[in-house]
Amino acid sequence: MALAFDFGLKRIGVAVGDTLTQGAAARGAIAVHASGPDWPAIERLVGENAPHVLIVGAPYNVDGDANAMTAHAQQFAAELAARCALPVEQVDERYSSIEATAQLKAQRESGARRRRVRKEDIDSAAAVVILKRWLEGER
Repeated sequence: MALAFDFGLKRIGVAVGDTLTQGAAARGAIAVHASGPDWPAIERLVGENAPHVLIVGAPYNVDGDANAMTAHAQQFAAELAARCALPVEQVDERYSSIEATAQLKAQRESGARRRRVRKEDIDSAAAVVILKRWLEGER
């Protein structure tokens, strides 16, 4: 079992996946307050899902260079590892939100999704994209 996070300064998208079936599912978004992420909510999710590994999306520029968000995501990953005592891996998350948005809009257009696409939905769908990349071997 793996738990993935799409880190943002306002919200953190979450997805859970099974390393055996290679399946992944969105688990909503966690708020980030002025004081930082909602750690009790994150720790609750970790406890409920009992993952063996935690995955954090690593934001990079188009050319692969680090940016300001890269440092924030790395800090989040380090604190996540310290708080949860689990291995944390990072996966390149470039274009994950664009891919997630396109998937959600396609679901809405086909009728598979009835409600409108919210920012929280995109965040958690981006976490699914990140998790699927990790499951497929991207490290």
